[in-house]
Amino acid sequence: MKTKTPKKISLFLLVLLIVSAIDSIRNLPSSALFGSSLIFFFLLGSIIFLFPISLVSAELSAMLPDKGGPYHWVTRAFNDKLGMLAIWLQWINTMVWYPTILSFIAGAIAYLIDPNLIHLKAYIIPIILTIFWALTIINLFGIKVSAQINSICGLIGTLLPMLFLIICGLIYILQGNPLQIKFSFSDIFPTLNNSENWVSLTVIIASFLGFELAGVHINDIKNPQTNFPKAIGYSTFLLITTMLFGSLAIAIVLPSAEINLVAGVLQVFTDFFHIFGLAWAIPGLAVLIIIGSLGSIINWLISPAKGLLHAAEYGFLPQQFKKLNRFGVAYNILIAQAILVSLICLSIYLVPSIDAFYWFLTGLSTDLYIWMYFLMFISAIKLHYTYKDRPSGFKIPFGNVGMWITCIFGIIGCLLTLFVSFFSPTVLEISGSYYAFLILLGNVVMVLPVFFFYLYRGKNKPPKKPLKTSEVTSEDPGRPPNL
Repeated sequence: MKTKTPKKISLFLLVLLIVSAIDSIRNLPSSALFGSSLIFFFLLGSIIFLFPISLVSAELSAMLPDKGGPYHWVTRAFNDKLGMLAIWLQWINTMVWYPTILSFIAGAIAYLIDPNLIHLKAYIIPIILTIFWALTIINLFGIKVSAQINSICGLIGTLLPMLFLIICGLIYILQGNPLQIKFSFSDIFPTLNNSENWVSLTVIIASFLGFELAGVHINDIKNPQTNFPKAIGYSTFLLITTMLFGSLAIAIVLPSAEINLVAGVLQVFTDFFHIFGLAWAIPGLAVLIIIGSLGSIINWLISPAKGLLHAAEYGFLPQQFKKLNRFGVAYNILIAQAILVSLICLSIYLVPSIDAFYWFLTGLSTDLYIWMYFLMFISAIKLHYTYKDRPSGFKIPFGNVGMWITCIFGIIGCLLTLFVSFFSPTVLEISGSYYAFLILLGNVVMVLPVFFFYLYRGKNKPPKKPLKTSEVTSEDPGRPPNL
């Protein structure tokens, strides 16, 4: 009996999957705070971060097609302890990231009831906790949405509203309305003396997080050496176009002081709809964005749980976390992460406003993910020289020189992002030193548990062979499996 050859992913589908996995309408208000300098920072972020991530993850995925993801990449390059650190950084980053997307959804729901609710902590906290626990309970039953449905949902709830926002901004300009930002050379290219401008790099980099997921498909692509670079080029163009011009559309219409980080997108759409006499469409748009966001979150919850399940199988976590329910779900891990997310959400009481809370978690989540990328880049350099018996597939152009240039740019991007993440925008009602202290404290608190995992495994003999229930595939366990 002949074995059916798996169908290869087309160039068009790969581009669709990459864009739907990364493009996010919720990042636009944060980016819009920095006006025309976004043009420079989006280009800079692409050069020192977006391209290095995509190229390195593609080569590593082709190099180790059977065991993919940062855990195996870092473990192969160094040791399983650093591999555990990499997978923990991805998992804990996701835990910190959840409240930001949940608060965005809460802001969208508020627009259906009373827009003033978005400023009340007593409203935000119950809504985001209710949504997250409800989605956690759903996932306990093993409900999964296919990658195709998830991609379509993301496009409907994200890409279409972003394109419409850009069109509205263009119409606003053509009508001769006053612009809230300037496009002079000094405004587009910020100086190093103005740290406020460089803070926007954190938001730009946060918009690109997860791009390495594209590399897991490297061995399922038709003509990978040709089509993968094309897919990177096309998807990068779409991502930069929608994110950059979507953010500029907001900045052009609204003064930075009036941009709300939680509900800024709907705020802008509301202004546009009132201008064109389409106020009746606002609830429909809000529902569209809510459905798009919920449709993506529901498939993200199990993925990081699988990452920790894998760590438990190798002895880094207590055996209770290896238990699966009758639906094949690591329920103890799901419940544990729901409790952790709830505690993180309560950190809103440490900051003076909802906007400060949103920005703080965005910055902290970005930092945690950046540390993982740093490990990935140095692992890529070592594996490039030590892993000789590699299968044919995608390789970064220009051999050793290409690998070094790509990784050096990536490392520079990581270090620069970590540095500027400690600066808070002046539009937030929070002390700069207090904000920096919270970011530093957050990094230490979120990374500290890894050392307890090391101690735990040192006192307990790890299993000789991991369980078969969660064989690690080429999917990245630390980020939503949208691809």
